[in-house]
Amino acid sequence: MILVLNGSEEPKYSYIFNAMYQIRADVFHTRLQWDVKIKNGIERDHFDEQNPLYLISIDENTSQVRGSVRLLPTTGPNMLRDIFPSLLSNGEKVESATIWECSRFSIRQGKETRADGSLVSHITGELLAAVVEVGLIAGLTEALGVFDARMIRVFRSAGYPPLVIGTPHRIGSFMTYAGLFEISEQALASIQQATGITGSVLEPESVARCLAA
Repeated sequence: MILVLNGSEEPKYSYIFNAMYQIRADVFHTRLQWDVKIKNGIERDHFDEQNPLYLISIDENTSQVRGSVRLLPTTGPNMLRDIFPSLLSNGEKVESATIWECSRFSIRQGKETRADGSLVSHITGELLAAVVEVGLIAGLTEALGVFDARMIRVFRSAGYPPLVIGTPHRIGSFMTYAGLFEISEQALASIQQATGITGSVLEPESVARCLAA
């Protein structure tokens, strides 16, 4: 199940946000060794101050946070524009009300296990399907992402290959890319077919609260 939360709801759901930030610290600092700031065991940056939309995978049986992805409009502060502009050609930019940036895609260690017959974990498929579902509700045409070479294979296996834009660069130890992901019913069907997901992955009440306007 994917819980949809606005950043402004952090005080009410602090235990969920803290678990999410801890997973991010483990993924990006400990495992990938990115240059991110860690404080009290959590990873949080200034983009989290921009009231993003978070898609958070919750185990329905244990209520454990299993992973998350963060969404930000490209019309405001975002990682590609403000942190990784070198991935685009000079003067090129991605800025549209119908394109949101996905960032901080992360899954709790030990939860990446693939389901039988699938090339990617259920949680990966669930988060990607949620991006498309939310995008359709919000009237988006594309999602934007910055990712390393390893993730291209994951996206393709999940039936959701990106359109690479700009020029990839090595950032730290990783070849890093910028790409656009289609938001459409066809894209959602492709993810569902590749991952075995059926029906909506979104928790209805949280969707209504965050995206009803």
